[in-house]
Amino acid sequence: MIAIPLAGGSARFFDAGYCAPKYMLPAHGRPLFDHAVRSFAPCFGTLPFLFICRADFDTPAFVERRCRALKIARWRTVVLAGPTRGQAETVALGLRQAGITSGSVTIFNIDTIRAGFGFPEFVAEVDGYLEVFRGDGANWSRARCALPDSTVVVETAEKQAISDLCSTGLYHFADVADFLAAFDDTVASPPAALAGAELYVAPLYNHLIAQGRRIHAHRIPREAITFCGVPEEYEAFRLAAQPSKGPTA
Repeated sequence: MIAIPLAGGSARFFDAGYCAPKYMLPAHGRPLFDHAVRSFAPCFGTLPFLFICRADFDTPAFVERRCRALKIARWRTVVLAGPTRGQAETVALGLRQAGITSGSVTIFNIDTIRAGFGFPEFVAEVDGYLEVFRGDGANWSRARCALPDSTVVVETAEKQAISDLCSTGLYHFADVADFLAAFDDTVASPPAALAGAELYVAPLYNHLIAQGRRIHAHRIPREAITFCGVPEEYEAFRLAAQPSKGPTA
């Protein structure tokens, strides 16, 4: 299953004068929602999709229109009653509200575009993985591997430069139950152990690593990912050359 949360407030966009959530903003003839979701076009006929949103801006109806236009075979929309403390809580609430407690889950951002997505060859052999690229800067989720040429993750962190492996925002858990258990453990942790006031997905892997579970990193080129999470990134994408064509709406 592909789980995509849309429950954020798009505060930076509204503060900058935009009048709609970022996933509804147009670029190259379609909303940003389409560009992000089309990252998984090869999965449209094989995997179910779960969209987790709020009722603001008639988002549930918007999601249904776009899923039909994109010809996604199976999808479900979960509507949350209010804001959450971050992506990890949004996904946990969405899964539980949908009654989904088992099976694999791949989490991705609605403001990120992943060119050429495919599951890594080792996906069936691990308990989870996160996609990473080599980068710098202070605002990334990070993964640290056992050795420079290893894919075995020994630690993850939020906005701490524990390595040069930065998360693309794609997180895979082989079992939903592992994700939910790690989330519950995080919520039960002392406040000082949390990564600030927000509940992020990347640090959840540390709970599984501590249990001896197999968490790996899948390295991809930085050029394979396009971020549109802030107005400057969105405008750069909107004004860039037309991306390659995928499923039509």
